[in-house]
Amino acid sequence: MMDQKASHDDVEEQNVGLETGNKDHQAENEIGLNGSNSYWTKARGIRDRVFHGLTSGSVDDKLGSDVAKKRARVATLDVFRGLTVALMILVDDAGSYWPKINHSPWNGCTLADLVMPFFLFIVGVAIALAFKRVPKRGTAVKRVIERTLKLLFWGIILQGGYSHAPDDLAYGVDMKLIRWCGILQRIALSYFIVSLVEIAITKSDGLMLLEGRFEIFKLYKWQWLFAFIVFVVYHSVVYGLYVPDWHFMPADGDEKTIYTVKCGVKAHFGPACNAVGYVDRRVWGIHHLYGFPEFRRAQSCSLDSPAEGPAPPNAPSWCLAPYEPEGLMSSISAILSCIIGLHYGHVLIHFKDHKKRLVHWISSGVVLILLGTILHFSDGLPMNKQLYSFSYVCFTSGAAGLLFSALYIMIDAYGVRRPTILLEWMGMNAMLVFAGGAQGLLGGFVNGFYYESQNKNLINWIQKHLFNNVWHSVRVGVLMYVLFAEILFWGILSGLCHYIGWYWKL
Repeated sequence: MMDQKASHDDVEEQNVGLETGNKDHQAENEIGLNGSNSYWTKARGIRDRVFHGLTSGSVDDKLGSDVAKKRARVATLDVFRGLTVALMILVDDAGSYWPKINHSPWNGCTLADLVMPFFLFIVGVAIALAFKRVPKRGTAVKRVIERTLKLLFWGIILQGGYSHAPDDLAYGVDMKLIRWCGILQRIALSYFIVSLVEIAITKSDGLMLLEGRFEIFKLYKWQWLFAFIVFVVYHSVVYGLYVPDWHFMPADGDEKTIYTVKCGVKAHFGPACNAVGYVDRRVWGIHHLYGFPEFRRAQSCSLDSPAEGPAPPNAPSWCLAPYEPEGLMSSISAILSCIIGLHYGHVLIHFKDHKKRLVHWISSGVVLILLGTILHFSDGLPMNKQLYSFSYVCFTSGAAGLLFSALYIMIDAYGVRRPTILLEWMGMNAMLVFAGGAQGLLGGFVNGFYYESQNKNLINWIQKHLFNNVWHSVRVGVLMYVLFAEILFWGILSGLCHYIGWYWKL
């Protein structure tokens, strides 16, 4: 059975790559896309014995039992991370055939809209575990800078236009059109800023929590003050910045055609005249923004909305305009998702038993979901991923918190890990799955070996003959292909990588 005496120091410093003064707990995984550490390579033989469950007593006794001492790691983090990257593959590759799970064209929240905040949430949890003790701030800051630069580099390579995998075998990007923003770039910004705040505040021997219902918030009051500053800065811009008329040329149209978008407003939250998009046009330049935004599937722009389709006869000109979904102001607001994850990590560190952790996590998640829902239906702050509105932050962070709690109950409290083992392996090698699967690097490599023409390749043959033809439906065939030929494949491959001790680390 589990050791009944555990302290917050027994939570392993996983998910960051900094030494914390304890040579037995050197962490190897710094952010939400890195998942493994050296301990796992050594712990392969005991992984089925760790967290074997609480086999006696009532449910309250089980949830109230103390956390195991000297345990391997909180497996929920790996599973949550793996589930998020698997969800990304699902919505990216099947979303165009199943519009209901694809990104919302503008206001609203779909399954695809949960991916980005889930990544940021788990990054926040990881930061808390990494920097619960900071004996050498200079070393910590240096490591954070290194990881941030690596994230930015891979973000530009994978989403800046250099890689066109898997469908286009060409490589290279016109620097006049390179896209500076993206998923990894947003994660890098949140990771960098939140890590520096955590390093600046955390003592070399950690922070001690006093008894009291709200002491966890008082202990980390400076982090919450920083979150409030982020909130104020974002809303000052989106409500106070004047957006003038602007011009653009469509990315996929006649370069000589120049369209004008009439604005001249403040505090506008539509696709054309919001301050978030205006800041990106001014900072990055309109030619460096994403050329095919989700609002092209909105009712104003598509007769088949929420799917892509022909434009209505009276479609506004902005339907063809570029827009950056991971832009500057929306990424500043996204820091709040990371800070909420940071709070969940603080609870994991300081609360000593399962029940106390879960009560705090679940209550926080419910409050956040209710707040986000109320704000959305008040019409003042609708949920919107493209703007990364505050209601969207609250709702998605609450959903992340409740999902994290549910996984924690099953995996770490009761020790039921086998049903999620593939997700756990994917979470331990999430950067590999993200780059190779979600961004199509492996698919592009396989497609490079084709017969006569580029569309006659192994992947297209498998999808057509083993899935589409079997199910007699392209729509269902694509879904089955994504689930079994992509997600299941990457789960198994990640397991093989874990078995041999190989991980893609940043």
